[in-house]
Amino acid sequence: MSGWLLDYAGRVLLHDDGDGVYRLPGGPPQHRDHDLAASLRRLVLEEAHVTITEAVPLGYQPTIEAGQPRVLASMVGRIGEILPRSGHTPPRRRTRRLLTSLDVAPALLGSRATGTEQAVAAALFAENRWDLRACSPLAFTTYAD
Repeated sequence: MSGWLLDYAGRVLLHDDGDGVYRLPGGPPQHRDHDLAASLRRLVLEEAHVTITEAVPLGYQPTIEAGQPRVLASMVGRIGEILPRSGHTPPRRRTRRLLTSLDVAPALLGSRATGTEQAVAAALFAENRWDLRACSPLAFTTYAD
């Protein structure tokens, strides 16, 4: 599962692993999570030290991993707060937090058509649900760290 998480300016949160590879925050759900939104909240807090005020399913994508069919869920969420990094995070797991526009994100992610389509869907959802213009002039690219 991955999340298109938007801040107050309509920017999406990406991880920069320090090697030029960007990704959306997320990971596998665990049995203790009562739904996908709870999984995403937990994962994003653990990985990026970011809280989410709301998260809803955006779509699903079938895939094959290790020869087994799987379904990857995409979510869209609203960032509540970007918290300071914990001193307990091991250096090998630290990533930089990049905030960028939904126009730029698919190219940074190396996404094909599905990534672009998901970014457009996230922008439409944010505008209709939260009255948040994801392509606003405030949506400049910056690191949160």
